[in-house]
Amino acid sequence: MARRKKIYEGKAKILYEGPEPGTIVQYFKDDTTAFNAQKKEVIEGKGVLNNRLSELFMTGLSQIGVPTHFIKSLNMREQLVRNCEIIPLEIIVRNFAAGTISARLGIDEGTQLPRPIVEYCYKDDSLGDPLVTEEHIAAFGWASQQEMDDILNLALRVNDFLSGMMLAVGIRLIDFKIEIGRVYDGDFMRLVVADEISPDSCRLWDIDTGQKLDKDVFRQNLGNLTDAYTEVASRLGLMPKNTKQNATTSE
Repeated sequence: MARRKKIYEGKAKILYEGPEPGTIVQYFKDDTTAFNAQKKEVIEGKGVLNNRLSELFMTGLSQIGVPTHFIKSLNMREQLVRNCEIIPLEIIVRNFAAGTISARLGIDEGTQLPRPIVEYCYKDDSLGDPLVTEEHIAAFGWASQQEMDDILNLALRVNDFLSGMMLAVGIRLIDFKIEIGRVYDGDFMRLVVADEISPDSCRLWDIDTGQKLDKDVFRQNLGNLTDAYTEVASRLGLMPKNTKQNATTSE
């Protein structure tokens, strides 16, 4: 069967035209990048794991009434999603200090924050996805005030869901980022959680040991990234433990 028309290729995914109007096929690559793509590597099996984990999270969110772009899984690396107009923001929710907030504010990594902190970054790789305020967002028309209220609500609901899900399997959700898209049905528009939710877009630490089970393993040369993602998938019941080959050979 001929490959569908490619719409866009990013650092971790490829988007193809879907089989029906208003749909897109989202393909998860094994390519891994960090520091705005200054560090790159192909890590076998990562795309399979991220596809399965994102499917699990998106399906769970839909079941509790949080709208997402996810429609269904197609195979080990592809899923069918709704075509969205992506709002040009990364929405970051932080429960514990790590990464840039520690560097900016001088807070020790792992410090629990007084409450979940929601930050916004303007999506532009050439600028390094700079941190922006709601004032910037309003001034440049990236999202309306009503949309910002809805985005904040969605982000906190996702945080509650993911935090509980991870806590149940001994993992602390340090922070995560999501993207939000606009879906149009005639004259009606709604916001949905889009892109992906995976260890690529979350910081996940083992509650007891502090072991990192996310892309910081790659960023900081802490070991095998596929092993870390497989551990998360295993704890969440997606595969038996000690079966890394399932991720690295299945497509």
